[in-house]
Amino acid sequence: MLIDSPGLSQVKDSVKSKIFFGHEPSAELIAILSVYFVQGILGLARLAVSFFLKDELLLSPAQVSALLGIVALPWIIKPVFGFISDGLPIFGYRRRPYLVLSGILGAISWISLATIVHTSWAATLAIALGSLSVAVSDVIVDSLVVERARGESQAAAGSLQSLSWGASALGGLLTAYLSGILLEHFTTRTVFWVTASFPLIVSAVAWLIAETPISKNAPHSNNSQNPLSIKYQVKQLRQAITQKSIWLPTAFVFVWLATPTADSAFFFFSTNELHFQPEFLGRVRLVTSGASLIGVWMFQRFLKNISFRAIFTWSTVLSSALGMTMLLLVTHTNRALGIDDHWFSLGDSLILTVIGQIAYMPVLVLAARLCPPGVEATLFALLMSVSNLAAMVSYELGAIIMHWLGISETNFELMWLLVIITNLSTLLPLPFIHWLPADDPQGQTGEISHLMPELILRESDSQTMESKRQ
Repeated sequence: MLIDSPGLSQVKDSVKSKIFFGHEPSAELIAILSVYFVQGILGLARLAVSFFLKDELLLSPAQVSALLGIVALPWIIKPVFGFISDGLPIFGYRRRPYLVLSGILGAISWISLATIVHTSWAATLAIALGSLSVAVSDVIVDSLVVERARGESQAAAGSLQSLSWGASALGGLLTAYLSGILLEHFTTRTVFWVTASFPLIVSAVAWLIAETPISKNAPHSNNSQNPLSIKYQVKQLRQAITQKSIWLPTAFVFVWLATPTADSAFFFFSTNELHFQPEFLGRVRLVTSGASLIGVWMFQRFLKNISFRAIFTWSTVLSSALGMTMLLLVTHTNRALGIDDHWFSLGDSLILTVIGQIAYMPVLVLAARLCPPGVEATLFALLMSVSNLAAMVSYELGAIIMHWLGISETNFELMWLLVIITNLSTLLPLPFIHWLPADDPQGQTGEISHLMPELILRESDSQTMESKRQ
């Protein structure tokens, strides 16, 4: 006898609606979400890396910030990986082999950190290799998401992006607290050994991707209108980057994300001045991972139809204002007010992470909308790499400011000034808010065609326009 089919159907419909945002939980979707999940779960070693650089390699806050900027390089050249995967299939496949290779590279990176890395330069190379691994898998899985996002109705706009980033946040959530607990009982190199197993999951699930091999003898394989030809990709990319309605919003996102960060200084301040233990820092990561999920949910549930300008304006102002509350912590004023350092840190991390995630989600939705068929990986990677370049600039500017202020692993006398500088600088992009489209980010198809008038005009214009809905 079969299980009561009406009841089973209701359960399936409920799971599909509430957990998968209306998407059919196919093996391929599970594989895609698994890649994002692994990206989040790699956060297991994030604290271990920070303590490894600080305590074993004895780097200063400015040096750590500079190193983190350097290892972000693979994320800046993501378009190269997209160009390669779109134009140079392996054994006829554009997605699967690259996912397999990325997983192997990631495992090699973490094994190196666990065994042979003993200098700052070796650490930079190993961490950069791990960054390369994640960047390649991210390019591939992003292109898969973009391809499938075209089939979404207007009502489901952005749901696949929200689902994907939710999977990443969930991976981070599950390992956040564990990252601190492990450091209480094991060495950083042991944590690196454990982390080395996770990239291999990406290699394994790659075989679940539904992909039809490309025939080498396909007609018109060298035609400039063939979406797989290099000439076609170059033509489409050239059209994209010359569109004012594309590069102006991209420039705003760059300015918005390139303001200096004090993350490295705060890690040293938390461990050396406030004496936060790894276990508590794991709690903070748990809170921020949960806050990311809350941000994704809030955007998907309440904010996806609000204009870009409104989201960026209010999130920037709120982040700057709330970030100033860190002055209470670095001057120990919170203690005079009867607020424990630990509770203050948790609350601040929670609120700022939610706001930051809400502000970043529209960037993903817009970037996905700008990708024509055939060059999904390349163009999406090009747009997103701008934000990664901005992050690199942010870390390097932060390192320069820390050096100017004389902030070191033991000297935090001018941390208050660093807080003021970094928070006020987040307001600098607001005069350029008009660079963003005034249209609703989840607007109708006609608004999307206005956003990128020439990029997607091809023989099948009507079909392409309809496919841009998410």
